[in-house]
Amino acid sequence: MLAYTKTRFHEIRLRFENHVPSSRRNAVLWEFFLFVFKQGWACLFGGTLLTLLLLTKVAWPHHFWLARYDFLFLAALTIQALMLLLRMETVREAKIILVFHVVGTLMELFKTSVGSWTYPDLSNPDHGIFHLGHVPLFSGFMYASVGSYLARVSRILDMRYTRFPNRFATAVLAILIYLNFFTHHYLPDIRILLFAAVGVLFGPTWVYFRCYRRYRRMPLVAGFGLVALFIWFGENIGTFTAAWVYPNQRSGWEVVHFGKFGSWLLLMIISFILVSLVHRPTLPPADVRMGSILAPDEVPVSG
Repeated sequence: MLAYTKTRFHEIRLRFENHVPSSRRNAVLWEFFLFVFKQGWACLFGGTLLTLLLLTKVAWPHHFWLARYDFLFLAALTIQALMLLLRMETVREAKIILVFHVVGTLMELFKTSVGSWTYPDLSNPDHGIFHLGHVPLFSGFMYASVGSYLARVSRILDMRYTRFPNRFATAVLAILIYLNFFTHHYLPDIRILLFAAVGVLFGPTWVYFRCYRRYRRMPLVAGFGLVALFIWFGENIGTFTAAWVYPNQRSGWEVVHFGKFGSWLLLMIISFILVSLVHRPTLPPADVRMGSILAPDEVPVSG
């Protein structure tokens, strides 16, 4: 039976959250463990794809009957099917992945046509069948993994928001960001204005998240920056495996220019806004907003 609201992880999470630490020190360590565990669970799909990229980089046999890109595409489909059948992902999250796959593939078709990056394996005679033009279909799953993470982490960490901007304004911002990825090749690049718009809309917003028993909070734009930074790390892994390369990497791998961080920040904000249309932002509980929450040294301990 497929999961529509709660995954298999829900019962595991509840058991971990009901753990009673033996001391305040252990409570802090347990909260840190839960934070890492939940983050890892949220990025399960993306982390699995990056692992497959690395494994096929070092272990893919030459002249194998199945092309590497085709294997990655079929593997991504299989992972998605297993995550649904094993109730490790909700149907709603799978729909989000589908939307991001389409959105990402459309961008890939345009960007590869103007030479922003290339997929070197497609130059081989046996490059496979699962591709559109110069874009292997597995590439859409790389965008989908970002949407998957944002959707899953919102649910897993019970994210709440204060001073969340108007939904219509965020939708307009997402459209403008997406269009600028295409139009800046022919018209002036307005990303500086887009960054300013992000600051105006999301600057006052705070995100509240709960790893253990206490809600923590941070400025949402700081969260945007952290997620974009890890996506940039992931892109370095992807280009290191030569799954795709930028023009300056054709003669040998080098670190992706940090200027791409800004591009991923904007693209991640599109992802966040699309996810917010599905996981509607809600306010934290009233006692949290008023500051009546458990402090670290007030977490109950056994004994």
